[in-house]
Amino acid sequence: MNNYITGKIIKELRENAKLTQAELANIIGVSDKTISKWETGKGLPDIALIEPLSKALKVSVIELMNGEHITNENKSCNMLKSKFSVCPVCGNIIHTMGENMNACCGITLPVLGAETEDDKHDINIELVENEYYISIDHEMTKSHYISFIAYVTNDRCEVVKLYPEQNAEARFMIRGKGIIYIYCNKDGLIKKTV
Repeated sequence: MNNYITGKIIKELRENAKLTQAELANIIGVSDKTISKWETGKGLPDIALIEPLSKALKVSVIELMNGEHITNENKSCNMLKSKFSVCPVCGNIIHTMGENMNACCGITLPVLGAETEDDKHDINIELVENEYYISIDHEMTKSHYISFIAYVTNDRCEVVKLYPEQNAEARFMIRGKGIIYIYCNKDGLIKKTV
């Protein structure tokens, strides 16, 4: 991770959990003076205490390590509010609905902002019986390629993972209005409404 736990976030999360320093110390098996040292920046938790600390504070280890607590205020979100992140190391695709924090291969991943299609990334959509046939006239080499194509509607998100040296195309059962997303490893996330 890029950061380590800060005293400020420990204090903030402890207070949000309505715990005293003594109560938190008792839960994770340290003294209340140790908690005070962490919160005032005079010490840091040992790596072995990270998981128990995150459980006691009711946050993920990643949120604790990055000092950001994410609260999804959009409890009734739909799939059209989908967000994507892609790991630059291994190529993993992470799909979420609403705000959150993602990490992969030790890297905090940003949520990708989708641009509308352009001349370099023209998303072709053809109706073939009851399917959308999606194709992109784009080079597919190991250095420049389309990594995935996704079709998102109100109630579904379908993703087709692509690899270099195959065609940039996919088929999706027509399920109504939605958004087609493509991800270019050099130019990012691109979308088109269908």
